[in-house]
Amino acid sequence: MSGKRNVVTLLLTTLAAVVALPASAQPSRLKVVATFSILGDFVRKVGGDRIDLVTLVGPNGDAHVYSPTPADGRQLAEANVVITNGLGFEGWISRLVTASGTKARIVDAAARVKTLSSGHVHGHRHGHGQASIDPHAWQDVSNAKIYVANIRDALATADPESRPVFEANAERYLDELDALDAEVRTTIAAIPADRRRIITSHEAFAYFENAYGLDFVSPQGVSTESEASARDVARIIQQIRREKIGAVFVENISDRRLIARIADETGAKIGERLYSDALSEPGGPAPTYIDMIRHNIRAIAQALAS
Repeated sequence: MSGKRNVVTLLLTTLAAVVALPASAQPSRLKVVATFSILGDFVRKVGGDRIDLVTLVGPNGDAHVYSPTPADGRQLAEANVVITNGLGFEGWISRLVTASGTKARIVDAAARVKTLSSGHVHGHRHGHGQASIDPHAWQDVSNAKIYVANIRDALATADPESRPVFEANAERYLDELDALDAEVRTTIAAIPADRRRIITSHEAFAYFENAYGLDFVSPQGVSTESEASARDVARIIQQIRREKIGAVFVENISDRRLIARIADETGAKIGERLYSDALSEPGGPAPTYIDMIRHNIRAIAQALAS
């Protein structure tokens, strides 16, 4: 019996020693910072349980006008990888990177995306002044696949031992995005061509328009910092009356008052809230990127069919 007790004692002592190992001796997870909620969802899908993720601009947050905090600087300073959209979307990120002194690898998830110019879609201008790069590339699901591939490669470079996990997670998610892209195309194809006109509160859907054949018009530019001109608002009101557009949409990051004014003056109804630059809260209609795209196409299809 004493021999058995000795064996049990040894096992318990060994187990206690393992549990008591300091954190530095345990396998560490990659610390990743994503700038806003849509990127955060992409990173979470690829990184899984091999990363610790911090997202700076959370659900329903407007990354165009975000003001970083000292806590954000500390998060960057501690990060291994920082994932940004790029294309000028986060106008504050360069200052934050410099102020934080971070040694993290900075990755633009939109790298290698074929960009569009703001105000130029299908060869015509939508009237928002001088053209610049439109940063909302994730609205085309095929571009979201480029984001995911860039994130996969960045995480694998930072943590080579976890590369097989990142690659497997990305492959599964890319298959889901292929299915989503097909779903969007099927839904849009069922809308009569002469009804595919959308009025939204700010110009965030050009990539969606370019990919799927809808016509989006907005009184505001690609950034919610810009003010809609009286000329733009008047032009859209005239267009709604001329083309008998029955519904207008406001986004989750936008002020509802401008679209409400347009609806009041034209009699058009305000459709369901769309999600453009940010996901919803976890219990909302768009807690993930896939949920966001599905919610938007369902809301648009229902409004245009009525």
